Amino acid sequence: MLTLIHAPRSRSTRMLWLLEELGVPYELKIVDIQRGDGRGARDADNPHPYGRVPALLNDGKLVFESVAIMLYLTDTFPKAGLGPAVGDADRGDYLSWLAFYTGGVEPAFAAGFLKMDVPPGAAAWPKQAEAMTLIEDRLKDRPFLLGERFSALDVLYGSTFNFFTMIGALQAPDWLAAYVKRCIDRPAFARAQAKDNG
Repeated sequence: MLTLIHAPRSRSTRMLWLLEELGVPYELKIVDIQRGDGRGARDADNPHPYGRVPALLNDGKLVFESVAIMLYLTDTFPKAGLGPAVGDADRGDYLSWLAFYTGGVEPAFAAGFLKMDVPPGAAAWPKQAEAMTLIEDRLKDRPFLLGERFSALDVLYGSTFNFFTMIGALQAPDWLAAYVKRCIDRPAFARAQAKDNG
């Protein structure tokens, strides 16, 4: 049995969405987390090594970090078609965009929010504008990151940009607003939101 370690209105909400897209049975374990505004605290019942969310238990085995959970779930449930399998022509793109999220998008936006300079050098992450240009180029002639095919990538990126827009941290240009709308107009997103709002 899958158990999602979840805190409402947090990053783990996107895992609710993915689980609803997959259509597999799962349980929710609600935990407290330390919030950015100082509310909450680390929950002793949370198996995540840093007391964060999301985390996933599958028959007692722990998977943590959003990208790892997404890859794990899409590989475990390939019939749902939300992640290209090994041997699929789109597998390389899928893995690249998953890695780019953690290695590019998240640090770029964090640096932008904190008004930090990106360190120089080949090992540095992209600036926020550079990351957005790459995403815009990817989406200019396709509805989703893998083309016509909605995937877990769109859960990850769509939920992130939806959140940034909702909190006023990003003024979404028309192309991005249209992409986010295509993603969140899905019935699984509505089901996840209903469960998140409890």
